[in-house]
Amino acid sequence: MDTIYKKTDNLPVKPNLQNYKEERTNFSWEQAKNELSSENINMAYQAIDRHVATPLRDHVALRWLGKKGESRDFTFAEMSRESNRFANVLKNLGIKKGERVFGLCGRIPELYIAILGTLKNLNVFCPLFSAFGPDPILARMQIGDGKVLITTASLYRKKIAKIRDQLPKLEHVIIIADPQQETENTHNFSALMEKASDDFSIEKTDPEDMALLHFTSGTTGKPKGAIHVHQAVIHHHISGKYALDFQPQDIYWCTADPGWVTGLSYGVISPWTNGVTNLIDEADFNVRHWYQVLQDQKVTIWYSAPTAIRMLMKAGLSVVKEYNFPHLRHVVSVGEPLNPEAVVWGEKAFGLPIHDTWWQTETGGIMIANYPAVDIKPGSMGYPMPGIEAVIVKHEDSSVSEIDTPEEVGELAIKVSWPSMFRGYLHEEGRYKKCFSGQYYFSGDLAKKDSDGCFWFVGRADDVINSSGHLISPFEIESILLEHEAVAEAGVIAKPDQVVMEYPKAFVALKPGFNADETLEKQLRGFIRKRMGATVAPKEIEFLPSLPKTKSGKIMRRLLKARELGLPEGDTSTLETNL
Repeated sequence: MDTIYKKTDNLPVKPNLQNYKEERTNFSWEQAKNELSSENINMAYQAIDRHVATPLRDHVALRWLGKKGESRDFTFAEMSRESNRFANVLKNLGIKKGERVFGLCGRIPELYIAILGTLKNLNVFCPLFSAFGPDPILARMQIGDGKVLITTASLYRKKIAKIRDQLPKLEHVIIIADPQQETENTHNFSALMEKASDDFSIEKTDPEDMALLHFTSGTTGKPKGAIHVHQAVIHHHISGKYALDFQPQDIYWCTADPGWVTGLSYGVISPWTNGVTNLIDEADFNVRHWYQVLQDQKVTIWYSAPTAIRMLMKAGLSVVKEYNFPHLRHVVSVGEPLNPEAVVWGEKAFGLPIHDTWWQTETGGIMIANYPAVDIKPGSMGYPMPGIEAVIVKHEDSSVSEIDTPEEVGELAIKVSWPSMFRGYLHEEGRYKKCFSGQYYFSGDLAKKDSDGCFWFVGRADDVINSSGHLISPFEIESILLEHEAVAEAGVIAKPDQVVMEYPKAFVALKPGFNADETLEKQLRGFIRKRMGATVAPKEIEFLPSLPKTKSGKIMRRLLKARELGLPEGDTSTLETNL
């Protein structure tokens, strides 16, 4: 897809980042730090408390939409007081600096209050996805040495009660909305909050004090706990300002669950350091409900995932045209590469192209993005954030060389350091060291850079397909398949072959009304060959009712390949449904 969306001069508001090259030239992390308060680098202080002495104190910080139709607003001043109470709850329980507090909740206000209170007491917040089963919860809490767990009564009964005796370090469970009487180490959230003072003095926080512990699945089946520190707030703030373009009076909706890194970095910290209203919707995904929220809440900035966008696309343009979004000015994507067709669809649906971003759990914040005032090349990752030096490299053992030739594929690396860079994998120093060599952090993603300096995702280092010396991107094939009217989901893997080494095989889930038959298979094969050439087109296409995805929506190529080849499936704790 050769379309380039040119930046326009008639944007509804003037973007924070107006001249990309000039900003990169003049940018410094010290300058970015100066945009925050010098009083205390603590994440919660920078996100909430520093606004209390400003006109923002009575501005809505959190607008919560309950799944039963209820709604609650919390100002910055109210969020400050409520999070002070929770900080005092932890302090009264004797929870010391650096000890881990796990959160297992849906998108409810108490969770956001608990996150901030945990950070204020200099404890480490560790998010858990509420749809996890007992086993992945147990693994993460054991690795993280969980001291406190905050959860709901229903989640406790379903998932925690049966594993609690396997968590000897778990001293306190705080249960929200539990009518049962308290016991010695199981507490009622409301009762504890009522007893706690709303006055709390945040201890002076060292920039390198641990703040967050994010778990990411490993290929060996054992989750990795990525450590992030308080000064990551500098990156959260500035990347929100530049990539998400936070402006005064914005109403912002990040659809990511707070159990994942996006839901914390850009669903909690970044919008609040930038002083915007953060919209939290408790309900599950539903096409019409999402459009209703965008319309009725007058959302101005929307940060979502390619999977959700593809589901909206699947519903068709006729549905979206039933709604109006005059306030929506910036749509952004995260989580996996955004197919070119989705960028174009955004223009058709909202009058706005969708801006993709690239980053990882380990980077802690956005590294590469498409910006409002920069041309968009659909399917691209965009350009590195000011302050971020991204390069394409070849590396074997300790030998690393940068690739300067445009369009040549190599591994995407980031030159260290930046404020939100992870500081380790908890209890796994060796695993952490393997991510670095000298001045480079290796992302594990294969990419290329064009002559304009724009980056393009090719695939994971273990996903790329080498067929007769041709490096083939699964993502590129998937993107073309998704442009066909019959295709709802696509996943492509490398299948071993004695002659060509390996070749691409595609797995496809169809939209309603299309039949999975030989005729359609031939049609799809011809569609791809016409677009990509016979050399790199899939030799096999298999139809499935749906493709295996993580709970955050990513199609699991690794699992498709394991099942195709009869290999061990590895860590499936993040699998949406066991197909």
